[in-house]
Amino acid sequence: MDTKNTDIFTLMLAGGIIPKEHPGWPKAWKLVNRAIELSAALNTSTSVDEIRDRLSELIGHKIDGTTRVFIPFYTNFGKHIRIGNHVFINHACTFLDLGGITVEDYVQIGPKVNLITENHPLNPEDRKSLDLGRILIKRNAWLGAACTILPGVTVGENSVVAAGSVVTKDVPDNTVVAGIPAKVVRNL
Repeated sequence: MDTKNTDIFTLMLAGGIIPKEHPGWPKAWKLVNRAIELSAALNTSTSVDEIRDRLSELIGHKIDGTTRVFIPFYTNFGKHIRIGNHVFINHACTFLDLGGITVEDYVQIGPKVNLITENHPLNPEDRKSLDLGRILIKRNAWLGAACTILPGVTVGENSVVAAGSVVTKDVPDNTVVAGIPAKVVRNL
């Protein structure tokens, strides 16, 4: 893919490195500033319905009435988040979504969970570029308190990520993972 001439938002969702010199960064920073403004309003909401409405505006998609999100909720972009039905997201979660985050139906997310789609190249000369990878949380998964899911990871259907774990690789369906880095500790 020609990274220089491809729309920056297409590149973000495709994953991989986006050079710091890409001409689309000013458009992206505009949406980051929008997310900062909308997040301030979101995090002063006074009801679950108001949270749902404000988060829907931030991500650009209606959040179903069966989904509950508790504040504070943090994101740096918002437009690349998709949240399914019957989802529960507890307090103080962070979704850094430039690379795309999809949360399927019936997912439970504990407090202080971090979904991070963004990284930087190791080479110091390229470090201000971004290395993005989509995160997918499949149906009926449970993310325990304060776990971190890193770029490019899929958490399988019905799986559980133990509290405090750092997930660096895909989690198979119907498993429990724990630790740093997270490893399968049990099948369900």
